[in-house]
Amino acid sequence: MIPVPGYEDQLVAVFGLGRTGITAARALTAGGARILAWDDNPETRQKAQAAGIELTDLDRADWTEVKALVLSPGVPLTHPQPHRLVKKAAEHDVPVMGDMELFASAMTALPIDRRPEIIGITGTNGKSTTTSLIGHILKKAGRDVRVGGNIGNAVLGLEPPRAHTIYVLELSSYQLDLVQSLHCDVAIWLNLTEDHIDRHGDMAGYKAAKFRIFANQTESDLAVVGIDDDHSAGVLSRLKAGGIQQVTAISSGHALGRGVYAIGGKLFDATGTASHEVLDLASAPSLPGRHNAQNIAAAYAALRHIGLSADQIASAIRSFPGLAHRLEFIGTQKNVRFFNDSKATNADAAAKALASFDNIYWIAGGRKKEGGIGSLAEYFPRIAKAYLIGEAAEEFAATLASAVPFEMAGTLDNAIDLAARDASSSGRAAPVILLSPACASFDQFRDFEHRGDVFRTLVQSGIGKP
Repeated sequence: MIPVPGYEDQLVAVFGLGRTGITAARALTAGGARILAWDDNPETRQKAQAAGIELTDLDRADWTEVKALVLSPGVPLTHPQPHRLVKKAAEHDVPVMGDMELFASAMTALPIDRRPEIIGITGTNGKSTTTSLIGHILKKAGRDVRVGGNIGNAVLGLEPPRAHTIYVLELSSYQLDLVQSLHCDVAIWLNLTEDHIDRHGDMAGYKAAKFRIFANQTESDLAVVGIDDDHSAGVLSRLKAGGIQQVTAISSGHALGRGVYAIGGKLFDATGTASHEVLDLASAPSLPGRHNAQNIAAAYAALRHIGLSADQIASAIRSFPGLAHRLEFIGTQKNVRFFNDSKATNADAAAKALASFDNIYWIAGGRKKEGGIGSLAEYFPRIAKAYLIGEAAEEFAATLASAVPFEMAGTLDNAIDLAARDASSSGRAAPVILLSPACASFDQFRDFEHRGDVFRTLVQSGIGKP
């Protein structure tokens, strides 16, 4: 845990007692603060009490001596309207912040020679994979690395820094909305597509929240920016015009005169006087698809800046195991590859998986979400056959109609068995059995993790073994 200084014997209100809130309360207490902690959910309050957190109803508290309100990221800050406690804080001139700002202040309080390097990663998609990939590469290089933030451990629950520690932090727009002083030695902006409009009001608000990742950078720092969408290309132009930090463009699909890019299944470094190949992406089976090529480019650009060699980075990328349930490579059986993409709970998420392969034996279905799978029609030619499970099977069958052969598999184990039978006897080159359901899991499983775990276990135990 990282103790938070600066509030010794002062009152700090903490609202929202999930993972980040409980950790923030403990870190503030370790730094000497007095805590007023609350959550509106009775079950969450009960869990917080069981974790040793003393509760205070913040609606009834005396706010005249409160020095800060620490807000969990999911609590509305400005839209659709400020939370009632955000309004109360404003009435008493109490600053509102999140756990990431507490982390930033704790790092700033350290002597300059003891401050860690911080790599921050944001974007609509790819944050978790890029964060985990960078952490993996740094560990392989023997660096003292801590990975957390919006993934894994809450940032204040990570170990305090030692000399030469590197923090690799996934940063959501909700978290960035609540920071003022966070300084990223390397700030990565992957992409931006419409999301979280209810929280930020509009795309401009969403983009502004994300842009805060660059706020405190200096001339020695690096901004890594994906340019494959119009919003992000504008961010690159804005940063270059500002002329504050160093900037490296990245792309998956476009050759760059200056930057790091992936094209034709290869990764190229064009940050120097000439472009040169640094990695055959086929040697990284756990990171298939164009979206993962962008994640690889971002990790490469960031880690070259902090001193790793191209060979170190490339070697570690090849050994990256991938993230569970996100196009997770399970293994190969007689030329048939198995991928677990259980986290693809809607069509947009499944599109990235379908775009990554040809000769797909697709396991899809579950509890349907709005919109169905009609938007995936452009990927239907990549699908050799579909195996439909769960409540959405009938609707998906109607959408696929004569465009894609399908079977009504019903259950996941039956779908694996049928897909393995067909893929192994197809004679197709490098067939892929892909669980990318485009549905929620709650009709047959506890959650997407449970669904993915069952898929992995079934495949690895030999059910449906080709």
